[in-house]
Amino acid sequence: MTDPKHNGGVTLVEILVVLGVIMALAALVVTVTLRVESQAKENVVRNAFAVVGGALREYYEFKGQFPPQPERNAANALAHMTLMVQELRSVPAARQILEKLDPALVQSDGGLADARSLRDPWGTVMDYIYVAGNTFPELISAGPDRQFGTGDDINSKGKR
Repeated sequence: MTDPKHNGGVTLVEILVVLGVIMALAALVVTVTLRVESQAKENVVRNAFAVVGGALREYYEFKGQFPPQPERNAANALAHMTLMVQELRSVPAARQILEKLDPALVQSDGGLADARSLRDPWGTVMDYIYVAGNTFPELISAGPDRQFGTGDDINSKGKR
C-alpha cells in the first residue's frame, strides 16, 4: 500500500474562514473608532459650553444681565451666536475667557478679535438661547446630524 501524499496547502474553506474573522475584527475596530471620535467631538462641545458659560457669568457680573436674544428660532442660530459673541467681546473679562476657546470652533476673519460666531466640531453654528427670567442662557449644538431639534443635539443644560 502506498501512502497518499499529504499536501500541506490551505483549503479554500480555511482561507474564507480566516478572511471572515479578519473582516469581523476590522468592522469592530471601525465601529469603536467612530464612537471614540464622536465622544471626543462631544467633549469638545461641552468644553466650549464651559468656556462660554464662564464668559457669560463675567458678562452678567459686569452688566447685570445676560446678552439679549430677540427670538427662539434655530433657523437664526447664526444671528443669535453673532450677537452673543459681540456682546461678550464688549466686556474685557469675558473677552479674556473667550480666548480660551479652541480656535477651530471660532469662525472669524482674523482670530477672536474678529469672531463672528462659534461652530461645533461638525461645522454647524451653535445656537444661543436666553429667555428673560431664566436663570442662565442655554447653548445648543446641532450634533452630528447638523440639524437642530433632533435627538442628537447637545445642550449646555445637560439635556440631549
